[in-house]
Amino acid sequence: MMTLATVLSAQDIDLSHWKITIPASRPDNPNKPLEVSPPEIFDFENNNALKPYFYRDPKDGALVFYATPAQTTKNTKYSRSELREQMEPGSNSVNWTFAQGGVMRGTLSVPEVSKDKKGKYHRVIIMQIHGRLTNEQRDLIGEDDNNAPPILKIYWDNGKIRVKTKVLKDPNVSDTDILHEDAWGDDKGRNFEEVVDQKKFTLEVKVADGIMAISLNDNETFYYYGQDINKWGVFENYFKAGNYFQSRDAGSFAKVKYYSLEVTH
Repeated sequence: MMTLATVLSAQDIDLSHWKITIPASRPDNPNKPLEVSPPEIFDFENNNALKPYFYRDPKDGALVFYATPAQTTKNTKYSRSELREQMEPGSNSVNWTFAQGGVMRGTLSVPEVSKDKKGKYHRVIIMQIHGRLTNEQRDLIGEDDNNAPPILKIYWDNGKIRVKTKVLKDPNVSDTDILHEDAWGDDKGRNFEEVVDQKKFTLEVKVADGIMAISLNDNETFYYYGQDINKWGVFENYFKAGNYFQSRDAGSFAKVKYYSLEVTH
């Protein structure tokens, strides 16, 4: 099995296999958010364009992801300060399947989040597994990009950790139709029992052929398997980590801090 390890920590930050997207416009295209890939990302601390959305906390060395409602990515209405895995540095074209497997483990916190008019904290997606069409699949269904649905979204939701995945709307969907985003719907979601609030916590996501497991603080684990996960094997995937902010309210914001992050395949 191929091995790929990317470790981010307060002492040793390695961004060799990550691209950052922030909620600010590209200087050459104001309609698209700014993205920085390796090798330019290595100098993120001296990149004024990335501040204040992506920086290192001078007190503890953690990576800080800050987001407000601003520039969004294609096909979304929310903004993000978020890392996107790049197995081949600088390229989005090399990804992995569930048959190949992967593990993402991170220790993080959500120390600052705004509240809505009802006094509830705004939600933040802190980890994802996103699907991707191959070029052949894209052309087969006539899409203009390689986007596929996210099989996994992990939320910080009012102090709790919530997990949502995709399920097939029609279990008998054809091999071609399954590639369309509208073939997939959202499950009902599950909350871990432990309340993390603004404290540090550790999440681990493990995927293999036909199974996905998500653990909180090495204590509670959710397992996903069966037809939906098996059929998801048709897609390529990549990990995401950071702050995908789920609010468009004026003045809203969120800050996510990562103290460590490791990905292996």
